[in-house]
Amino acid sequence: MIEEKVILVNQNDEQIGLMPKMEAHEKAVLHRAFSVFVLNDNNEIMLQQRAHHKYHSPLLWTNTCCSHQRDGETNIEAGSRRLFEEMGFKTPLKELFHFIYKAPFDNGLTEHELDHVMIGHYNQEPIINTEEVEAWKWMKIEDVKTDMQLHPEIYTVWFKIIFDEFYHFLEDHKI
Repeated sequence: MIEEKVILVNQNDEQIGLMPKMEAHEKAVLHRAFSVFVLNDNNEIMLQQRAHHKYHSPLLWTNTCCSHQRDGETNIEAGSRRLFEEMGFKTPLKELFHFIYKAPFDNGLTEHELDHVMIGHYNQEPIINTEEVEAWKWMKIEDVKTDMQLHPEIYTVWFKIIFDEFYHFLEDHKI
């Protein structure tokens, strides 16, 4: 199996190279990523619980999907590809904003990402890929915020950071 490579970027999101994904996480090198939030008509976010056998953050809750763009792939193409791979459905996505964050894991790896945050709308049940996803649920945005404060240990490190940015974006913008 060919190891997946991530796109290394500078602070301006300009591509400066490629690196194997694991190496980038071991060295905490800044790379391009994306996070997808899918909402339904009740203004609930579709959350996923990461599969139990994932090499980091197993069984933790996170946003609908997230991953890394492939070389030559647009942000929207990458988000749509991964949404279908993990959650088994397609829906139009819209990019909202991007920002840089750094989040260490408890296993010595670090996410240092320029993250493109996207939103989509969907009202049906996903067909989850059990290699990636253990479970899923709809949750009101305010309930996610409250639950994250009460039970931070059940959420991925990056989701806590990204959700905060997403929440403040929603406060400032009408989408």
